Amino acid sequence: MGNGTDMGEMDNIWGQAREELQKIVGADSFTTWIEPLKLTEVDEGTAFIASPTRFLSDWVSRHYSDEILKVLDRLGAPVHRLSFETRSQPSRPAQAAAPEEPRRAAPRAAAAEEELAAPLDQRFTFDNFVVGKPNELAHAAARRVAEGGPVTFNPLFLYGGVGLGKTHLMHAIARETQLRQPDARVLYLSAEQFMYRFVQALRDRTVMDFKELFRTVSVLMVDDVQFIAGKDSTQEEFFHTFNTLVDQGKQIVISADRAPGEIKDMEERIKSRLQCGLVVDLHPTDYELRLGILQSKTDSFRVQYPGLQLAPGVLEFLAHRITSNVRVLEGALQRLFAFASLMGREITLDMTQECLADILRANDRKVSIEEIQRKVAEHYNVRLSDLIGPKRVRTVARPRQIAMYLAKQMTSRSLPEIGRRFGGRDHTTIMHGVKKIEELRSADRSLAEDIDLLRRLLEA
Repeated sequence: MGNGTDMGEMDNIWGQAREELQKIVGADSFTTWIEPLKLTEVDEGTAFIASPTRFLSDWVSRHYSDEILKVLDRLGAPVHRLSFETRSQPSRPAQAAAPEEPRRAAPRAAAAEEELAAPLDQRFTFDNFVVGKPNELAHAAARRVAEGGPVTFNPLFLYGGVGLGKTHLMHAIARETQLRQPDARVLYLSAEQFMYRFVQALRDRTVMDFKELFRTVSVLMVDDVQFIAGKDSTQEEFFHTFNTLVDQGKQIVISADRAPGEIKDMEERIKSRLQCGLVVDLHPTDYELRLGILQSKTDSFRVQYPGLQLAPGVLEFLAHRITSNVRVLEGALQRLFAFASLMGREITLDMTQECLADILRANDRKVSIEEIQRKVAEHYNVRLSDLIGPKRVRTVARPRQIAMYLAKQMTSRSLPEIGRRFGGRDHTTIMHGVKKIEELRSADRSLAEDIDLLRRLLEA
């Protein structure tokens, strides 16, 4: 390949390469680091790749060069070197404002911010975020922050497991804030990027520029803050940056995979600061929310795959069977539509089970009721015999209801079967216990955190 390679061929090669790279690096890393890149040319063994920021180029060059070179070589583009070119893209927070409304920021700070900001995913908006009981508080809080009016909580701390919507809400806040406040300086990045940039500033002796950049933004958004735990110097700088922005009345939005108090090796003063705002847990999805997400996605896929027929019961089947996270759920539906389109067949239950056999197997619930009972008894320091037995004192009754709730959520056992494992209780007693915990979970943060922790321990 040389200078005459046409763009169609480049796009085809890079499209295949992206599919391979997503499998290699994982969905999260792919979205952050690979998706914003574009292969523009292959010439005399060099692949020229366009990147939206110099920071992104440096990171990919250091961490993913070998993988990209191997994939391109396998696809018939014999290359031995990557060359990155920085080209502006409108998807970054730093450029979300319209051209006629430029940001009023110092040129040096603005340029540095553009190099650092992580690209925004255009798909992640408030309009396409499906709201249900497990995420309604997080959605309402994110909306309030994005509106730009007086907010009584700072920071907003969003936490939850993989694929529950944290990053979606973070991107939606950044995009909506820039639309409503074109002059606002919104900086969205991962904690990993924050650390990398800080280390770079120490190495290049540009720490004062680093401080100026971070402490002059209007809204600071940091994804996956648990990453800086155990990294003393980075935590120190993050703490001072956090304090400065809060003292100036600037908004901070943080996300993590667990509550502040559960982040191991995080300094106590940072945990305390993170807990002084609004801490919101995005719960694992329930059946109704999963079904709503599937229905929303189906509407968009019908545009992409016109004419495909979807048999009754398919979406309900998927909502019952795929419970791990939203990302897996959406990926399964995407695969199903693509498969049906290629085969020219209606999407039926039989086809769904055939096409998604591996995903369905991976999502089969393997946790036993006995294991749930043991873990709950251990967590609440009650005897297993008391948990299963007739005692009705509150110290035993509430853990028992939590165990019933987890048994219903995490196993495929029927209510009568669960009742038999809880000392021969009637199925209506189990139903009452499950309903009670569902009601308490949305109002009692401590109980919700207990359940989330128990679920993670059982799934580990």
